[in-house]
Amino acid sequence: MVHLWVRAEERENERRVGLVPDAVEALKADGFRVTVEDSPDRILPIARYKAAGAEIAPRGSWREAPQDALIYGLKELPEDGSPLTHRHIMFGHAYKGQSAGKELLRRFGAGGGTLYDLEYLTDENGRRVAAFGYWAGFVGAAVTLKAWAAAQRGGQCGAVSEWEEQGALVDEIRADLADLNLPRALIVGALGRVGNGAADMCNAVDIEPLRWDMAETASGGPFPEILAHELFFNCVLAGPQTPVFVPKEALSAPRALAAVGDIACDPTSDFNPIPVYDSATSWESPVHRVAESPVLDIMAIDNLPSLLPRESSEDFAGQMLPHLLRLGEIGKGVWGRAETTFKDHMK
Repeated sequence: MVHLWVRAEERENERRVGLVPDAVEALKADGFRVTVEDSPDRILPIARYKAAGAEIAPRGSWREAPQDALIYGLKELPEDGSPLTHRHIMFGHAYKGQSAGKELLRRFGAGGGTLYDLEYLTDENGRRVAAFGYWAGFVGAAVTLKAWAAAQRGGQCGAVSEWEEQGALVDEIRADLADLNLPRALIVGALGRVGNGAADMCNAVDIEPLRWDMAETASGGPFPEILAHELFFNCVLAGPQTPVFVPKEALSAPRALAAVGDIACDPTSDFNPIPVYDSATSWESPVHRVAESPVLDIMAIDNLPSLLPRESSEDFAGQMLPHLLRLGEIGKGVWGRAETTFKDHMK
């Protein structure tokens, strides 16, 4: 019997979840044992999970879970240095040179556990089978527009907090942009989930962005067109092949560019394509102001879908369910490929 253990997220401002109550019912019907940790923060109440047939456990008790349990979460584990003995399903952020990545892999090595990184669950063609990308793009574009509008009025973007639903977010951004000349926007990575989300947010407030993808960036740069737009949205995951989109020289160069939404947000990677900043922003301080004259603000919140927790959770859980139902054959398919990736990096 597969035992799926849904842990409570322990990161601040994280209300999302990768499993919804309807999915608990589907897994139980297929013979799974499902445990869900209690959480005061989760967007969906624990009573709905109990009614669906899940066993309820205290928050953080995954550490003492049965050894055969698969621990399922979204964001990173607390950085307490402890050995990791279980099999974990989560976004590990450990394979691209991130500062905390080697430490996470060391913990797995010390405990003998395994990481099934959600970013590396892929089909036979290498395409990810589940992602929050659309909502990251949608919310990231919204917060960047909010930052641009604040700067146009001589200020700087203040703290943001979650929106109850998508329509409320769009209405707020429309109000932010009222009486301003709408900016020109350029999206790189426009054909992917993230880029589509960013484009949809722009369209919702009557901005038609210029959409670039691999063909337009194949030259490797430089890209003066980016500096000629008031807004730039980076929707490309950092990797060895990723060119630099906003070089350090841009800070002193003539430019219209006033706000960057680094929605892919990988500032600690060796391959950061926007090397004018080196740390993520937060809900409390959504932007880094990296230049004053003219202003250039960088939005780089790394948990953007959490700002729309209900829609993003329901969407992601729906994408994941068919693959969770195949955990009984964890050595095959998407799970087998993810384990191979983990073992390759452990070498």
